[in-house]
Amino acid sequence: MTAALQIKEKRMKLGLTQKDFADALGLDRHGDRTLRRWENGETTPSPLILKSILNFASERPYAVESKKADFRFIDLFAGIGGVRIPFQELGGKCVFTSEWDKFSQKTYQVNFGDLPSGDITKIETKDIPDFDILLAGFPCQPFSQAGLKKGFSDTRGTLFFEIERIIQDKRPKAFLLENVKQLRGHDKGRTLATIKRHIEDLGYSFNADVLRAADFGLPQNRERIFIVGFDKHRYAIDEEYEFPYPTPPKTKTRLGDILEQIIDEKYTISDKLYEGHLRRKKEHVLKGNGFGFSLFNAESPYTNTLSARYYKDGSEILIDQGEGRNPRKLTPRECARLQGFDDKFIIPVSDTQSYKQFGNSVAVPVVRAVAKAILQEMGKFKEREENG
Repeated sequence: MTAALQIKEKRMKLGLTQKDFADALGLDRHGDRTLRRWENGETTPSPLILKSILNFASERPYAVESKKADFRFIDLFAGIGGVRIPFQELGGKCVFTSEWDKFSQKTYQVNFGDLPSGDITKIETKDIPDFDILLAGFPCQPFSQAGLKKGFSDTRGTLFFEIERIIQDKRPKAFLLENVKQLRGHDKGRTLATIKRHIEDLGYSFNADVLRAADFGLPQNRERIFIVGFDKHRYAIDEEYEFPYPTPPKTKTRLGDILEQIIDEKYTISDKLYEGHLRRKKEHVLKGNGFGFSLFNAESPYTNTLSARYYKDGSEILIDQGEGRNPRKLTPRECARLQGFDDKFIIPVSDTQSYKQFGNSVAVPVVRAVAKAILQEMGKFKEREENG
């Protein structure tokens, strides 16, 4: 088979466009043109580059061979699997995954070897295997400052009730829910109070706390609420029970520790975009508010929160490149590191999709700390006699 056919076959197998594949391979600004020429046989990559192309995503770095698991869990609204990784590391087996976004499904499958089921609203509880822990980074749009702030009146907000349905029908031992910090104060606290009431009515404990990624070793000022509950029908838990959230180590952070050394020029923002950023920044200053783009450098202790809209203009996190150069956006790999994904995590989609995916994902070290605390508690609880 010719190199042209091998490259095209590889791309088609991954289900990527030429632009997606060029970005995933780390080619330059005009990488899709280069890839097109390779596939058309107009030019041929060097043997070394061809080998790297054919080896791309050939292994699933987070696939786990079938073995006896310490516990079983499901991963709802899974995104790209950031919540799954720590629970899998701690001996758990994922027995069901749901994620509706086709690009996130692709990234998830490439890394874990599992293709997530789609829309959870169309999946019956009886079709979900039994499990011990429910994980759900449920959609934050209804509760985010960046969203419509409609809470449960927003139809997306009702996705919480899909979680409620599954907890009610499957009775897991525990659950972990993750959402934006703003959920705590949304609608003057009534939204979270409603969630709490529904959870407690199911016979589960309910604790919620906001944890910050920068306090767990990541150079990002990302705050998220983590809701934890245990089955009080199974465990002898006092009414006053408080889940012991992990104490953050508050390790000193430095942005330069996650930045790449060699950066393609395609990540440097254009003169037009930079001029727009500067103009809007000036307008905001005149209005007396702090909005506008934010500039960081290698010595910055941490960045702003990475968001799903980062692909648009990068305004919340721009990297200073020194005198005489426009700032640049983070690379997708830097976004992965900013969220605590290690470098073996495969990014098989375009830059635009990867920015959305990492912006929507979780700070993995924070989840890891919470996961350890959950399993420690489950190991200490006494089961009620009817469950013994």
